[in-house]
Amino acid sequence: MKRPKALKKCEVSRHGIKKSRIKEQIPRSPSPSSSEEPSNEHSTGVASEEELIPREASMYDNLLMTLRSCSKSVDDVIKKRQRQEEGKSDTEDDDEEDESESFSVSEEEDSEEGILQQNDMVDMGERNEDAETEDDPDASETDQEHDVEVDDLFSVEGSVCMSSFSSHLGCKLSEEEVENLSKRKWKYKWEEPADGMSNCKWIGTGDCFLKDVDRSSGYGLEHRLYEHWLDVSKTSGRNDFYSSKERLFFSLCNGYRDILHCNKKPFYLKGLEEDSSIMEAYIMHSLNHLFRTRDLVTKNDSKLAKDPSSAYNANLGGDSFRDHGFTRPKVLILLPLKHIALRFVQRLIKLTPLAHKANVEHMDRFLKEFGTQEDEDDEDKDELSLHTQGNSKAQKSSKPSDFQALFSGKRDDEDQFMFGIKFKRRRIKLYSDFYSSDIIVASPVRLVGKIWEAQKYKEKDVDYLSSIEVLIIDHADVIAMQNWSHVNTVVEQLNHIPSRRHGTDITRIRPWYLDRCARFYRQTIILGYYSNPDINALFNHHCTNYQGKVKLVCEYKGVLPKVLLQVRQIYERFDVDAIADADDARFEYFVKKVFPKIKDSVQGGVMLFISSYFEFIRIRNFLKSQDASFCLLGEYTEQSDISRARVWFFEGRRKIMLYTERAHFYFRYKIRGIRNLIMYSLPERKEFYPEIVNMLDGSHNMSCTVLFSRFDHFRLERIVGSAPATRMSTSEKSVFVFC
Repeated sequence: MKRPKALKKCEVSRHGIKKSRIKEQIPRSPSPSSSEEPSNEHSTGVASEEELIPREASMYDNLLMTLRSCSKSVDDVIKKRQRQEEGKSDTEDDDEEDESESFSVSEEEDSEEGILQQNDMVDMGERNEDAETEDDPDASETDQEHDVEVDDLFSVEGSVCMSSFSSHLGCKLSEEEVENLSKRKWKYKWEEPADGMSNCKWIGTGDCFLKDVDRSSGYGLEHRLYEHWLDVSKTSGRNDFYSSKERLFFSLCNGYRDILHCNKKPFYLKGLEEDSSIMEAYIMHSLNHLFRTRDLVTKNDSKLAKDPSSAYNANLGGDSFRDHGFTRPKVLILLPLKHIALRFVQRLIKLTPLAHKANVEHMDRFLKEFGTQEDEDDEDKDELSLHTQGNSKAQKSSKPSDFQALFSGKRDDEDQFMFGIKFKRRRIKLYSDFYSSDIIVASPVRLVGKIWEAQKYKEKDVDYLSSIEVLIIDHADVIAMQNWSHVNTVVEQLNHIPSRRHGTDITRIRPWYLDRCARFYRQTIILGYYSNPDINALFNHHCTNYQGKVKLVCEYKGVLPKVLLQVRQIYERFDVDAIADADDARFEYFVKKVFPKIKDSVQGGVMLFISSYFEFIRIRNFLKSQDASFCLLGEYTEQSDISRARVWFFEGRRKIMLYTERAHFYFRYKIRGIRNLIMYSLPERKEFYPEIVNMLDGSHNMSCTVLFSRFDHFRLERIVGSAPATRMSTSEKSVFVFC
């Protein structure tokens, strides 16, 4: 058979490969399984026109030139192809090409680099799927069956179902677009009401796509996943699948835009149904992304196995076989605590089709480390048992039920975990090697430890983060209580050029990976109970998806009605012009206006509630310099010192107590003996405000003073309400009273 020409003209120089416009007819047989070809090509048999604009040499061009310089066989092939374009007969050229390609393979098998080995072209897909030393006996048995299934799937779904996945990863960004994305300037152009949330709305950049979503169809979800999801929904007794929260949020995720959803009611605050629905949606989105990626690789591997010589033509003439990243992991899930990771894995297994989970490897080890398995078939039943459990524990301790549900009585090493999940033929493997995993689940604390180890020891690396295409940060509000800077460190480490090759076939890597543009294709989904400046900064500056951004904005009613005591709450605003000066202005206002009132107080019982640990240290040092009578209760204070401080404060031997928000988050102490509460900074978590104010119960002449500035608007509106917060931030008055 006569092989079609890949290029009309190919000019090779030391600056790279310049390609001119090609336009020719190539005989093709109809292939409904092709994911890269438009549907009209199947009927006409004519290849579409493709215009490649000349540009500077890319990373891929430089790699190809390096191959040519170090391998005489590759150089000979390119020279022969140039002579072919100059007028040699097609038959003669085909014979010469076959001979030179055969010679090239044999030469490269003995070379030191071996980048264009025949085994790399034919078997790289299999090695990427099973990079571990152990063999997968089911792989060869089901290859043909899987290929047939993929062909049937694509013929049923058609080009519409592939649109969100293939169009997102197949888009080629121009240099101008890359430059604009690097400037990180976003303008939100549209807004849409949020279904099921009357006080919220979605706003986004680019064009609004929510109106065009067909929620009664599969909408890009792979057929086997779609059918299984329907079965799971019916088994759970839900009859409103197409209008359910999980289905609506999946449609949002499937648009491959960056998402900031920070009004998700968590499971530990009587929001189990909503929390589980959102988790179910992003799990299905992750599975859909992974399965479509593997289907594309499997299909291309099958084509290359039948015609290995087509790989070289494809690399010169197009990107049809370039379907790899630098490494295999494509989805990274960041979670704060182990038992939340347990919920994720249980839900993931439940939503995986039966054909892919006949066996879950290392499940016993996982349950031993992460806790006992819970039944999630009935969410209402789970929520009832969760609250019953919390109430029963509340009878034995003074801890609130949400605290019991979040920490489950455990705090030691709850934030230290990291493991890989690999989807093999008919089974799921937990604790898989990171380089052979499909999903990596980790806490930011543990992953940052891995990054620091790689920076300290040369033999270690975190190159498995180089090809992350979907990043999901769930329970961002809890992570913010741990240390949000760890999340910034992790995100900054994503999508870098790896330090080693890790067995990857370079000729199969997508061009935008080699051009250092992978961060513009990564989708980031941030989910939490509330937002703050740190979360917004990450979303604005480190989420640079070319598809655009979508985020949820809400109006709050406030939590002042939950304050049970008749106490005057005095809000004092201090003025500051720039956010960089806010900390200094707050400290100066405290020193000049507040501290003189409590310095000479005889009765004592003054609690200073401080949100930030850095502010805590600053106030502690100031009180030391003033020889003030005070005690400390922070997140790093020893247990013996905490008990002693609580007794001293209650008995009046210490007049002032410093109490941090993180200490309250992790311990939920009920402090006795408070007469004068001063909130140096408002808490991030709105439910803490009434808890702290209600500690004044039983005191005489109780008072509450709150310091704030216009840069505390996020915290202020969650506590007093959106409308009052706006008035308090812009009013000419600086003192406001709530009773």
